[in-house]
Amino acid sequence: MPLSRDAFERAVAQLRTMAALVVGQRAVAERQLGDFLRRHPADAWALASRAHLLAQRGADAEAVVDAEQLVANHPSRSAADWFNLAFIRERLSRLEEASVAFRRALELDPKLDRAWYGLALVLVRLGRLEEATTALKRNTELQPMSPYGWYQLARVHVERSEPEKARTIIAHLKTFEPKVAAQLERETGLAA
Repeated sequence: MPLSRDAFERAVAQLRTMAALVVGQRAVAERQLGDFLRRHPADAWALASRAHLLAQRGADAEAVVDAEQLVANHPSRSAADWFNLAFIRERLSRLEEASVAFRRALELDPKLDRAWYGLALVLVRLGRLEEATTALKRNTELQPMSPYGWYQLARVHVERSEPEKARTIIAHLKTFEPKVAAQLERETGLAA
């Protein structure tokens, strides 16, 4: 079965974009995506790809426009789309909006551990430590051997004046990430 004109055009755009990226021509890839988006402004692949490239080079104000357009046009396409939007919003210090996007990602994929972690970090910045604790506990359930969630959870316990809970985490970290445990002991003044 032959490709439709739109499908053929997308395939060509994808190949050209990938070729430009392979040879390190990121600006060319961005321009090609822009050309394609002028003809197909709601295309999910192109919006996600350009948002990613823009965010990688630190053009967050531009990246967020594409990421928001992507989720507006394709709200249930992927939890990753919402996660990426949340990440960009967080970098722009649009924390409440980042929180909403992380939560939407988790509605689409409740096991997306990095979304639980991102949500927790935003909630910490917002001073919502109880909610952050819940998010970090879920992150550590999904990624029990990753020290990042445990580290942040211990820090939140310290901020919540719960030193014994932080000590328990430090002791747990000593069993598989002793350097992180030692760092927490130095930073918090708590010994497990």
